[in-house]
Amino acid sequence: MYTQILKEIIFEITYNEQSIKDLVPYCLEQYTGNENEIQIIEGFEKNYRKNSPIWWYTYPCFIHSMLNRALRTHEVDTIIKMGFFIQDLHRQIEQLHKEQSNDQQKRSFIVYRGQGLSKEDFQKLIKAKGGLMSFNNFLSTSKKRKVSLEFSQDALNNIDVIGILFKMIIEPSNLSTPFALIDGVSYFTSEQEILFSMHTVFRIGEIKQIDDNDRLYQVELKLASIKNQQIIALTERMREETRGSTGWHRLGMFLIKLGKFDKAEQVYKALFGLTTDDKEQALLYHQLGLIKRNQGDYEEALSSYEKALEVYQKILPEDHPDLATSYNNIGQVYHNIGQYSKALSFYQKSLEIYQKTLPSNHSSLAISYNNIGLVQTYMGNYSKALESHQQALEIEQDSLPSNHPYLAISYNNIGLVYKNMGDYSKALESHEKALEIEQKTLPSNHPSLATSYNNIGLLYDNMGDYSKALEFYEKTLVIYQKTLPSYHPNLATSYNNIGSVYTNLGEYAKALLFYEKALEIEEKALPSDHPNLATSHSNMGIVYNNMGDYSKALESHEKALEIQQQSLPSGHRILATSYNNLGSVYDTMGKYTEALLYYEKTLEIERITLPPNHPDLATTFNNIGLLYDNKKEYDTALSYHKKALEIYEKALPPNHPDLANSYNSIASTYEKMKDYTEALSFYKKALEIRKQSLPSNHPDLATSYSNLWQLYQAMGDNRQAFLIYQQSLETREKPTTSDRSDVAQTYNAIEQVFENKEEPSKTLSFIKPIIKNIRISQLPKQFRMKNFRMKLRLKTKKT
Repeated sequence: MYTQILKEIIFEITYNEQSIKDLVPYCLEQYTGNENEIQIIEGFEKNYRKNSPIWWYTYPCFIHSMLNRALRTHEVDTIIKMGFFIQDLHRQIEQLHKEQSNDQQKRSFIVYRGQGLSKEDFQKLIKAKGGLMSFNNFLSTSKKRKVSLEFSQDALNNIDVIGILFKMIIEPSNLSTPFALIDGVSYFTSEQEILFSMHTVFRIGEIKQIDDNDRLYQVELKLASIKNQQIIALTERMREETRGSTGWHRLGMFLIKLGKFDKAEQVYKALFGLTTDDKEQALLYHQLGLIKRNQGDYEEALSSYEKALEVYQKILPEDHPDLATSYNNIGQVYHNIGQYSKALSFYQKSLEIYQKTLPSNHSSLAISYNNIGLVQTYMGNYSKALESHQQALEIEQDSLPSNHPYLAISYNNIGLVYKNMGDYSKALESHEKALEIEQKTLPSNHPSLATSYNNIGLLYDNMGDYSKALEFYEKTLVIYQKTLPSYHPNLATSYNNIGSVYTNLGEYAKALLFYEKALEIEEKALPSDHPNLATSHSNMGIVYNNMGDYSKALESHEKALEIQQQSLPSGHRILATSYNNLGSVYDTMGKYTEALLYYEKTLEIERITLPPNHPDLATTFNNIGLLYDNKKEYDTALSYHKKALEIYEKALPPNHPDLANSYNSIASTYEKMKDYTEALSFYKKALEIRKQSLPSNHPDLATSYSNLWQLYQAMGDNRQAFLIYQQSLETREKPTTSDRSDVAQTYNAIEQVFENKEEPSKTLSFIKPIIKNIRISQLPKQFRMKNFRMKLRLKTKKT
């Protein structure tokens, strides 16, 4: 689909002799050190018009390999530079096809193509049998099977490659791409070569070995036309979304769709010098603003959007949809810099105009609802956010093809709301729907795919499934490594996320390694006061705090705060995060006065920037409560914990994990106050929520069981202590004794066996399958005694 659209755009662009001149230095850079190619490239400008495009394409030089590699791998830079040649080559094939059509249009015929495929690509080909296969590049074939077979056999010199002989059945009635016999105009005049233009589509037929060689296969292909209505509808929609007054305008829009923002910027800046029309200039400012926002340059983005708005306000009526688009764009920038109230105000202005002037199922309305939903999410208004995103999705389902990437955006947004609401199963379902659409409709290395992988990774991270989180973060990283420069900020974001998983796993050395990689990129790619650098310093501070290196933790958090104070408004929410982190370190160090000072600064910002029932306010109240816990001022601690709980109960669904954390904090305070009845009640509430909302292997669930177990022991109820331990093991897929904490809990539970006078046989039968997997060396000395083993009548494994 994307190759088809790009082809159409290239054919609309008007090229001149300067295009040929511009290609020469670009090619010289690509072939540095290759003297033969350099000699041809240096003469290319002078000699290009002396020969036909097909002659140049078949001549053994840089043109053929460079062009087809670019088309196959979507190297947009090269495709743009070679656009004039693509256009010339296609037109010559098209002209020859018309001249030869009298002979071709009535009869089917067979051509061959020999090449190598990687083993991985060959397996994909086998799985796709019966489906469609597209050659995005210009396709060279021959009527001579023997000539093509030699190319297949040559591929066998590489042990990692399978030799493929494509047998292609051409039915001219299924024509979707022009082709021509080129012997009379080719550099090679006797190969009976038939050359197809870009984007030839075939249906995959029989696949069989040649000469019983398991590395040499013949694959039958039949020329086909695309009849899949979803693909046709989506392609047509993409045409509409990349419409423009010229081919260059369309190219700029297309590059933005592909996430190639640097290249799009070059196109639009060049167009500024070609127009004096106000409306045209406003559109260019709008597009530059969009590019700058996606590049993270919010100041420039806002400046460009405001210039566009200024022009539109002069030349358009006040309820014109283009004004609504400008308001929406400005709202997005305010959203990005954390000014949510301003963002919401601009989004609502935009929505009001769209509601007056557009049909109720117009996609621009969906964009407005999605943007309002996102800002409501950041403001903690999850029910309103969900309502807005669902309105957007309903419009898109009504007005767009079912596999349009915009639907994926809505599903991702809905997933993020459910994640914040603690409904992880619904969140995962939404993110997977988004991913399914993107995998079907976007190139495999598109930035939106990376975003979806990242969202799923974040979800698994929150669920405590760190191996899954790591798997998806690494998928994100692979796309970024393939498509972005080595010092792009998105790579740093990926490294930070991977570092967070290792932090959660307690692998602090690995976590620091990834945070340092992130910081190295950010220091090279971003201004020294960019907020992303502060994020990396904060992450490192958290690790140092966990490692007990408090001086380094403070140093890192202070660096983060210093950067944020330079780059952000004094009341920005991110500052509150840094104050909170500093408070946490001082709290851990026992410096409660300093800790309280920072927590109060956090609270001051959050009270200004957040609605009164935002969950982040509750988190800060909870942190202050924990501080007073540490100071043994339990009444004060309890009052803060209850403030937190009051907010959580209003703002969150009843099974949200943060509610469980709040119940847990209150229970812990009651336990320290020796009010075991109240403590038991709140610990049980925390456990019930965690059982409903978290996977069975989540660390917080283990914490709940441990808290109840210790409380029952403090109450002298050893039987209940043992039973709660039994429940903890029953919730896991398989009891394990490889972890020190599991072993410790196991042998402490064993002690309870001898206290359980009522049901000794039941407790003994439960203990047997656990004990048999414990090595003697894992147990304390008292449990290695002979009389202990005799009493249990069990044998432990020897080391």
